[in-house]
Amino acid sequence: MIAACSVAGSDSGGGAGVQADLKTFVALGIWGLTVVTAVTAQNTREVRGTWMLPPDAVRAQMEAVADDFFIGAWKTGMLGNAPIIRAVAEALPEEAALVIDPVMVSTSGHRLLAEDAVRDLAELLIPRAAVVTPNIPEAEVLSRMNVATVEDMADAGRRILDLGARAVVVKGGHLPGGAAVDILVDREGEMRLSGERYPYSVHGSGCCFSAALTACLARGMHARGAFAASREFIDTAIREAAGGPGPVWAVNPGGIIFHRL
Repeated sequence: MIAACSVAGSDSGGGAGVQADLKTFVALGIWGLTVVTAVTAQNTREVRGTWMLPPDAVRAQMEAVADDFFIGAWKTGMLGNAPIIRAVAEALPEEAALVIDPVMVSTSGHRLLAEDAVRDLAELLIPRAAVVTPNIPEAEVLSRMNVATVEDMADAGRRILDLGARAVVVKGGHLPGGAAVDILVDREGEMRLSGERYPYSVHGSGCCFSAALTACLARGMHARGAFAASREFIDTAIREAAGGPGPVWAVNPGGIIFHRL
């Protein structure tokens, strides 16, 4: 049994966080494990409250699942603050394949990572990452540069790569234009994938993409192949979304809809 673990916040609306990650893992045939870092009161439109768990509770959850399951890959989402980041770094197995979704601000504009925690994320976790998956606002914070073009995305990706990650995927959904371009940067160069830009926003797409990437790595795929497969997965999920700010759909590789996320 191949398992993957999501270390992230709980979304009461089911569209993002550990709930979205679990649904994505299931859609891709992976046994999903969770380590809850925070409880949120939210829906597809807003975050009404956030309550962080104690670092010891996060560490205990990670140790419990690591002691009983073969975990092919780990993913972090909302970590919230520096003490939790430190707890995750301490409890994460040395050999872990790690995907970091550097969740900083929700789609509705609610801050989900304390400003003083960014340094800990960059120094303690990113150097251990197989892939980091920032959107453009997150890439700007981590790279310390403005991102206004596709070339800027590549430059930001290289700066984040210099923090120690093995690969970085900068997601271009926030840029204007007819096509949505995502860029993977690794030690071998760049890989660019473009797709249709849909005329509506969706909730949880970043979580689903990084969870799909995690599932692919857990199955033994290399980063570039996982990037391509996950890009196709999330493109289908967004296309099948019900418009507006609603959640995306999770689909299996054959295109059959399993769940509405």
